[in-house]
Formats: sequence, structure tokens, C-alpha cells
Amino acid sequence: MAELQEVQITEEKPLLPGQTPETAKTHSVETPYGSVTFTVYGTPKPKRPAILTYHDVGLNYKSCFQPLFQFGDMQEIIQNFVRVHVDAPGMEEGAPVFPLGYQYPSLDQLADMIPCILQYLNFSTIIGVGVGAGAYILSRYALTHPDTVEGLVLINIDPNAKGWMDWAAHKLTGLTSSIPEMILGHLFSQEELSGNSELIQKYRNIITHAPNLENIELYWNSYNNRRDLNLERGGAVTLRCPVMLVVGDQAPHEDAVMADSGGQPQLTQPGKLTEAFKYFLQGMGYMASSCMTRLSRSRTASLTSAASIDGNRSRSRTLSQGSESGTLPSGPPGHTMEVSC
Repeated sequence: MAELQEVQITEEKPLLPGQTPETAKTHSVETPYGSVTFTVYGTPKPKRPAILTYHDVGLNYKSCFQPLFQFGDMQEIIQNFVRVHVDAPGMEEGAPVFPLGYQYPSLDQLADMIPCILQYLNFSTIIGVGVGAGAYILSRYALTHPDTVEGLVLINIDPNAKGWMDWAAHKLTGLTSSIPEMILGHLFSQEELSGNSELIQKYRNIITHAPNLENIELYWNSYNNRRDLNLERGGAVTLRCPVMLVVGDQAPHEDAVMADSGGQPQLTQPGKLTEAFKYFLQGMGYMASSCMTRLSRSRTASLTSAASIDGNRSRSRTLSQGSESGTLPSGPPGHTMEVSC
């Protein structure tokens, strides 16, 4: 496996009192399905997994995760874990446009690139954090490499393949809408898009004027051609690790997954998501001394955890009331946490 490049970058962002700048190292490695670029922050911690993120369509790791990982309360987490931010092929900053006729990897093949990353870094286990297409990719990876995944945070995941009605609607939309508008409709609700907030304007500008828009369209096509994960609670196909499911009340995928954050909780409610993530990590046996102070106990933010103890008895903890939510199957010895924020 050959390293293609390594670039050291110092992130420019406001520093908290006593906080030092993070140094990031960007690497690219060859895989059976092409090159993949990823950025590593921090150093490995003994007996702790790496946090590995995977972004959604139309975004890269910075535009998808920066508001979350730069949030003040998140610093307690990132000080305790090394993290790896994966950019899907052709999505990294400065990526050249793929040549005409390039065969972009399927989502399954993108998942199969992850072992090459972990092998290069000599990391044995991860906690995956994925949004949309990235959540699907990490779920697929966890199904095929369960021993390397200690936990998953899945934001706005749709585990189902597109049905005939979905395909018809997609084709019809493609006749009247541009690729950027279709991707924006995937990321945000129609209500949010109509409101045209500063956030929507920012991301519309990012996607519409992306120099690698042709690459983004290839990733978009792979997402729309995804296979069904065929997950069944307690069945033969199930996630064997703890899972935290997250969806905003205005997310286009709310019905598929399981509330005041809109379609992208990691962008609009990093505080609530950070607090839930800390609680999730505590349930896994990490950060036992972390102080939980910000999670809103309201009817619009619900967090339910059902955990298996010693493989025999289970407990459930409900922090607040909320709307009904669906679930993504997760089998023993893991547990499932559902978060609407």
C-alpha cells in the first residue's frame, strides 16, 4: 500500500482559553478502488479507538463536521480520542475533476476502502460518525468488519435502497432541477430551503460553485444506487456494536430513521449532539467523569438508550419525552440510542 501524499496543516479557528492549535496531517493511500484521502487529528490514545468520520453527499469533512468538532464542549471529547476524517474520493479540497467515463466506486466499495486506511495508520478499532451517505458507508463497513467497530453514530441514515416510486420521483425531479438543487433537497428540508436562511445560502453557494461538481455528481449517483442494508433486529444481518441514531425534526430522512435542529443536526445543534455523544461514550465505558449539563430535557429533544448488561439483563434510560421514532436494528452485545434534536 503506497502513501501518495502527506501534508501537515494547522487549522485556523478561534481558540478557547488554554487551548492550543490542532495539527492535522493529511494522507492519501491507494486502495483496490482508487485513492482515498483522510486527515488525522491528535495522537492515538492507549486502549481507545479512533473516531472516524464520513461525510454526506455535496460536502467534505470540513463542511460537514467542522461546526461540530470545533464546538466548545466537544473539546473534552477530542482531547481523549484521535480522530480520522475521511473524504470520499474526489471530494477533498483541491481535488481534480475525474476524467470523462471514470467509474466512481459504489458505496459498498467506499466502505471497503476503510480497512486500507486503518492498516496504514495501524489502528485496530474505531467509533464511526457518519452523516447521510457517510452513515450508510460506515454501517456497511460495520456489517463486514464488526470486530473493528466499537460504536456508530449515524446521522440521517437511510438504510434502504431506492424503490420504484423513489426512482420515478428522482428521474422526474432531474428533469426540472439541477444537481446542486437535488443535493440540497437531500441535505435539507423543503421548509428550510424555502426559508433561505444564512446557513442555506452558505451551503447552496458551496455546492453550486464547487470546482469539483462533476465529482460530487458521481458520489450522488453512487448514493442513489445503494443497495438495501437488509438490517433486521435480532436477525442474521444486524449491527453488533452500540449505535446512536440521530435525526433532526426537519431532516428529509426522518421517517427512514426514527427535534428543533433542522436537516443537519451537526451543523445547527452541535451542543445537543455533543452532549448526546458524551452520554453515548459513557455508555461504552469511556469518559466516565464527563459532566452532562446541556442536553435539553424537552418534548422536542428525546434521547433513549437501551443497553445490554452482561449479555443477559438490559436497562433503558429516557431523559426526556419526544416524538415517536423508528430505529435501526442493533443486536447484542450492543445497545441502541435514539436522538431527535
